[in-house]
Amino acid sequence: MIVLLTGGSRGIGAASARALHRDGATVIFTYSRDRAAAVALARELGERASSMRCDLADHDSLPPLVDACLARHGRIDVLINNAAVFEASPFFNSNYGLWRREWEHTFAVNLFGAAHLTYLVLQHMRDRGSGKIINVASRSAHRGELAFANYGASKAGLVNFTKSIARSCGPYGIKAIAIAPGFIETDMAEPDLSTRRKEIEAEVPLGYVASARDVAEVIAFFASSRGDYANGATIDLNGGSYVR
Repeated sequence: MIVLLTGGSRGIGAASARALHRDGATVIFTYSRDRAAAVALARELGERASSMRCDLADHDSLPPLVDACLARHGRIDVLINNAAVFEASPFFNSNYGLWRREWEHTFAVNLFGAAHLTYLVLQHMRDRGSGKIINVASRSAHRGELAFANYGASKAGLVNFTKSIARSCGPYGIKAIAIAPGFIETDMAEPDLSTRRKEIEAEVPLGYVASARDVAEVIAFFASSRGDYANGATIDLNGGSYVR
């Protein structure tokens, strides 16, 4: 199984790369800034793992990324859209110019980057008659956010995008699934966890925040054929902190 994974140098992405590689997959993962972490992970995994730099907000860089993967491996069986940015954009604490930049950058990475990359990969998957798209969304897609409305809205778009892929591309043998985690122990969540961990944990009936590995194991399961019939579904992974 050949997997293209975005945002693989840390957090959920790095944990997913490890889980997928353990299960026998060849993993090509992208990173945007932390080359040292990406190189270290690729070395840790060894054979069947490689990293490539890619800024998901630079949409012109996406065709060369897909072309390089296909040239090296001949196919892409699973695309995991994991890369994301998490930038506060409060309704009453920004000037309009800053507000626009925050929203545009968040959507450029979280939704449009994922959508454009998916489009490119789908052309190849359609020709092969099989494939799977896994979109890492968020609890924020469903409950609404106070200071991160841009993030929640981008993830809501990703959830709907998943449904559209499932319905439109299923006849070509292509499946799509979204994973919607709540707060997870990652670098991205650390600023919030370090200042209000007790408040966050109090929202979770289980009483704790999950690890990146907890999410990675779910991603690895659905990357396999075991979860194929969940096509179009969004898998909530928030410990019961938001039940819908």
